[in-house]
Amino acid sequence: PLEMSAKKPVPFLRQVVPVRKKVQRDPRFDDLSGEYKPEIFMKTYSFLDSIKKQEKEMVQKQLKKCRNVEQKEKLQQLLNRMTQQEQAQKKQQRLRERELSLKRQQRELAKQGKKPFFLKKSEKRKLELAEKYAELKRSGKLESFLNKKRKRNAIKDKRHLPSQKNL
Repeated sequence: PLEMSAKKPVPFLRQVVPVRKKVQRDPRFDDLSGEYKPEIFMKTYSFLDSIKKQEKEMVQKQLKKCRNVEQKEKLQQLLNRMTQQEQAQKKQQRLRERELSLKRQQRELAKQGKKPFFLKKSEKRKLELAEKYAELKRSGKLESFLNKKRKRNAIKDKRHLPSQKNL
């Protein structure tokens, strides 16, 4: 240890041995982790789907057995979150598949010697909306969906109209 002057107060945390600082790295932004490819990611972590399914079933069983109101509410929220995550994942998968099919079509057209044509964002949105309507029609929920949409639009329109008080 170094000799310290008695006149100066000794610092509380004196560094005796220099400690090498740990370099933290975020795998999302680091080149060492490689490139993110959703297809490879989904294949690698596909086993998680079965685990999530088991957990969901377990939560459902607990929900049926549970008598405590607060506990039941928490379990219901957890179950809702799980189902929403599942639906979001399926939606993402469908989007990815649609994009891949469009890319395949473009490749085929390019092989035939035609000029590639890329859809605009608005056209992609229209296709997605048409698919959504077709799905709703298949499941028989189209009418209720349209009614809700009409009500929402009516409320928005009412907001923009001048109120009776102002007249």
